[in-house]
Amino acid sequence: MTYKELVTKAYNHIFEDELISEIVEVSHFVEFKQDDVLMDIDAYIKSIPLILCGTIKVMRRDFDIGELLLYFVERGNTCAMTLNCSSGNKKSKIRAIAETDGIVAMIPVQKMEEWSGKYRSWRTFIFESYNNRFEELLSAIDNIAFMNMNERLYNYLSERSKVENSSIINKTHQEIAGELNSSRVVISRLLKLLEREQKIKLNRNSIELL
Repeated sequence: MTYKELVTKAYNHIFEDELISEIVEVSHFVEFKQDDVLMDIDAYIKSIPLILCGTIKVMRRDFDIGELLLYFVERGNTCAMTLNCSSGNKKSKIRAIAETDGIVAMIPVQKMEEWSGKYRSWRTFIFESYNNRFEELLSAIDNIAFMNMNERLYNYLSERSKVENSSIINKTHQEIAGELNSSRVVISRLLKLLEREQKIKLNRNSIELL
């Protein structure tokens, strides 16, 4: 499938044909592999990402206590944190890591303002991206502030199941602990508790959501 076909498939329900043609013309297309770091903390953002296929996870880092998963970005979306930093020429406050293999169209930041005045669909897309990510950030805050680790873990597994479109989650206990800012021992204990409650099934190298 060509890059133009990928852009059309991901965004033809959002953007008009003229805007899609401009996206294809000005974009730098990047093919990424699982676990690739696509954006790091303190880097200046020169391009706006449009996800054509694959999934990217956005992490916030505390140098004392580690990293925390904020949200996922999938096909047909962009990263609101990136939009915010690019519009003010600020350094990135997040780390974007490929959750799966995929392709992203990187758009020069100057096009953000130009297209906002030229295309109503682009303005709507940017507004909805901010709104959706804001709601996901509120959900992440609620998880940290109001839920115990057992609830956070089950919510994490449920969200990952939706992202992967599968009840099978191929993550190690250590990887889950890292994303939830916990320890492997705690996560392993809570996973066994969830299994006893018949909410999950622990397999040798995967977790099945029941």
